[in-house]
Amino acid sequence: MNFNLKEAIEILEQTPITLESFVGGLSKEWLSCSEGKGTWTAKEVISHLIEGEKVNWIPRLRFILQEGNSTPFPAFDRYSHLKDKEGPVSELLIAFKGIRKENLETLRELITTEKQLELKGLHPELGEVKVRELISTWAVHDLTHIAQITRVIAKRYSEEVGPWKEYLGIINR
Repeated sequence: MNFNLKEAIEILEQTPITLESFVGGLSKEWLSCSEGKGTWTAKEVISHLIEGEKVNWIPRLRFILQEGNSTPFPAFDRYSHLKDKEGPVSELLIAFKGIRKENLETLRELITTEKQLELKGLHPELGEVKVRELISTWAVHDLTHIAQITRVIAKRYSEEVGPWKEYLGIINR
């Protein structure tokens, strides 16, 4: 088993910094491109990450710690962020950084023993899950969306790279 809470927190701490560094100064053209209909822009991905911070990770952790696996925790609407008007990316990054910091402080307060990582909750679709799995998913979810943002932005120049396209795996996926 590779899970280590300290290591998961390392990823979770770096995500806001990574996103701020990568997309913080980009133009509207880069931030509003997508892979086509039904896909997300970089700004929409950041909004999704904010929504997850508000209603997914810590609320689910609290639910597991309080209810165990007797009752499924509430479902997470992965698309709810699309209903909101997005502000400038600079505001989204500030909001994400702030709520992530608060959530990591809460995580450190709530999880103080290895035993707590094995506590089980009930996911509404997946069934029984452990706290360790929830936190692992939180970290990998961040990495998934960092990769998504990178891919979406790269694909904006899909045709412009000309014959080099065959060497650029990020565009060909």
